[in-house]
Amino acid sequence: MRRGLVVALAIVAIDQAVKAWIVGFFAVRSVDVVRVLPVFNLVMAWNRGVSFGLFNGGHGTFIFAALAAAIVAALLWWLSRAREASLQVAIGLVIGGAVGNIVDRLIRGAVVDFLDFHLGGLHWFAFNLADTAICLGVFFIAIDGLLGEASRNR
Repeated sequence: MRRGLVVALAIVAIDQAVKAWIVGFFAVRSVDVVRVLPVFNLVMAWNRGVSFGLFNGGHGTFIFAALAAAIVAALLWWLSRAREASLQVAIGLVIGGAVGNIVDRLIRGAVVDFLDFHLGGLHWFAFNLADTAICLGVFFIAIDGLLGEASRNR
């Protein structure tokens, strides 16, 4: 379990440090968008909803935080039973990302999103490092479920 918790704590620490820098960076500028590359911008976006800005009305901050906390509790239970190192790391990524976004909701009232990838005028939803950790963790959990079980059954 220790491996997954170390990964989760590292994700939370890095995520919160970067978000604090982003909030400070945009606080001293009079812009909401900084073009970094032709396909990538830094933006200042406050997500009061759930994934990809759904339900972004701002009324569910504590409900969404409580729901995420319940999911984290279930993931901690799963982590305590996981034996494979790769699965522990994957679960740790999801836990760390979820906790990073919970901290935002409780401290800032919204999740700080700042990564904006686009092709011309077509923009994907802004997201953050915590979201990236969650997606990678879920991807690795799926891979473990598909490939790991087959190799364990040989």
